[in-house]
Amino acid sequence: MLTIAVIAKECIPGRVKTRLHPPFSLEEAAEIASASLGDTLDVVSAIPADRRILFFDGQNPPAEADGFEVLQQNEGTLDERLGYLFDSVDGPLLMIGMDTPQVTRELLEPALTRWHDDIDAWFGFASDGGFWALGMREPDGSLIRGVAMSEAETGRDQLERLLEAELRVKLLAEINDVDSIDDAREVAAIAPDGRFAEVFDRVSVRAGVRDLQLDRRA
Repeated sequence: MLTIAVIAKECIPGRVKTRLHPPFSLEEAAEIASASLGDTLDVVSAIPADRRILFFDGQNPPAEADGFEVLQQNEGTLDERLGYLFDSVDGPLLMIGMDTPQVTRELLEPALTRWHDDIDAWFGFASDGGFWALGMREPDGSLIRGVAMSEAETGRDQLERLLEAELRVKLLAEINDVDSIDDAREVAAIAPDGRFAEVFDRVSVRAGVRDLQLDRRA
């Protein structure tokens, strides 16, 4: 029985993707975040899973979360909240974030089908040193609490925590998550047909930064 969880914030201006401001307004940054979350939820919705969870910080889940169980995030730092999620689920759990709208079923496939007896955990590094995916056969929040999040060494430290617990870990592909405008340009180029790319193009024109974009028609 596989559970897939997406951790997300409600896309309210001033609460999400604030590092995109400037050049974008807080409202435009929230539009970009909403598109990123929508694309991520669409991918997870199409994946065969026994249970889908939106681990949510907010009051109004997006329409794309239809069919997901909504689990409200607890109070505390990110490591404490992730620990709560992993303590709330029985059986194999794969958690991904909302900042990788270029994610595909193919990227996730190993962690969907290969929970062999010699694999206890799956881990996906993000290009900024963090991580975009974490899966455990037997979810244990204590293996996350105490790891400093949003640091250059977060991914390394989290992986070390898993290995110190003698978990047999397999790696997913490393991908970029969207924090800066450069990240957004790269991700939009990788997944040009998603709503993220469409929204990023539109708000870039509105904000007068179209010349910063990659030419995805080349």
